[in-house]
Amino acid sequence: MKKIVLVLFVGMLGLSLTAQDKAAKIEFKAETVDYGEIEKGSDGIRVFEFTNTGDAPLIISKVSSSCGCTIPKKPEDPILPGKTGEIQVKYDTNRVGPIRKAITVISNAATPTKILKIKGEIKAPEGK
Repeated sequence: MKKIVLVLFVGMLGLSLTAQDKAAKIEFKAETVDYGEIEKGSDGIRVFEFTNTGDAPLIISKVSSSCGCTIPKKPEDPILPGKTGEIQVKYDTNRVGPIRKAITVISNAATPTKILKIKGEIKAPEGK
């Protein structure tokens, strides 16, 4: 009886280990978006492109920014293995000065937390 229980335990352990081999992996085309120098009131929308290089569906559960002036938008549907997706970021360009913000991405990927960055500078329009 002990041998049967031991064999069952080892078998279940082996199944659980192989089940954990499948994982989503998120690979960004770039982890920093540089707005460069843009004029006040310009289009503040930029995109972070990524690919699920793993072998399980990628689910992005939360995307947040370091302040209210940066609004990220995550994909709603899972990203299948080998497929691409994007995280859209909208920065309020009515603020003159440097841009240095972080966007935190939380997912079911092998590395569950990723920090993305935006940078640049917003200039006042000429003559104002």
